[in-house]
Amino acid sequence: MTLSGVDISFVNLGISIKHLQNSITIFGFRIAFYGIIIGCGMLAGIYLAQKDAKRRGQDPELYLDFALYAIIFAIIGARAYYVIFEWDAYKDNLLQIFNLRAGGLAIYGGVIGAVITLLIFSRIRKMSFFSMADTGVLGLTLGQIIGRWGNFFNCEAFGGYTEGLLAMRIKRSLVNPSMISQELIQHLIVEEGVEYIQVHPTFLYESMWNLCLLVFMLWYRKQKKFNGEMFLIYLLGYGIGRSWIEGLRTDQLLLFGTGLPVSQCLSMILAAGAACILTGKHIWLRKEKKENV
Repeated sequence: MTLSGVDISFVNLGISIKHLQNSITIFGFRIAFYGIIIGCGMLAGIYLAQKDAKRRGQDPELYLDFALYAIIFAIIGARAYYVIFEWDAYKDNLLQIFNLRAGGLAIYGGVIGAVITLLIFSRIRKMSFFSMADTGVLGLTLGQIIGRWGNFFNCEAFGGYTEGLLAMRIKRSLVNPSMISQELIQHLIVEEGVEYIQVHPTFLYESMWNLCLLVFMLWYRKQKKFNGEMFLIYLLGYGIGRSWIEGLRTDQLLLFGTGLPVSQCLSMILAAGAACILTGKHIWLRKEKKENV
């Protein structure tokens, strides 16, 4: 199916956007849809966490208090993670590190920042870290589901060439040249003099994967066997999905001196670690139950 003259199209679904806007202007100030969507994801995540806290008999305001700190340090963590693994782009102009409007946030850095914040917050408030984490990951996952759509409006976080059902065709001029791989150039599509790349919409894959993960966690949460189980399920589920999806992306952050995608490696480690702990904990609980019969 040919959809010429459009900015973005899902060619096999017959869906197209003629002109893709990535921002709005209010009183002369440009506001990127990326930021708006991230903000909506954060608010939705806080709401879900507070609803779950109320269900569990906890104080919902506790999670709002935590979110006020977590958002700040998650942004710092997300930026630091990106800058560390893209150091060559910043080492000669350190002020650019603080230019968030130019992009460059990594979700894993945000998660690490939020987890460290929760470790400190829960200790100060004399709460169980794992108990709060079980509720917090529900909000985190919902935030990721929504937040990934910011990448859509920025025309980023995509993979290599594909002809699959969800294949997304993007006008080449809308894309940062550093994200266009040699494979995509080899499969360049020209329609009426306009160049397009056709890619795996990995932002969409991750959003859909996280939606399935969230649905499972919402179903399973009433059956959890110990504090921290939902947190471990999140690490396992997200780690499995991200390790696959990261392998498709053309904008991977690489480990120093290697060709290994750092987020893919981290995903595998977290998923394997979570799987081992979950398995060991359930074996121990079953053994303890038998001994008490």
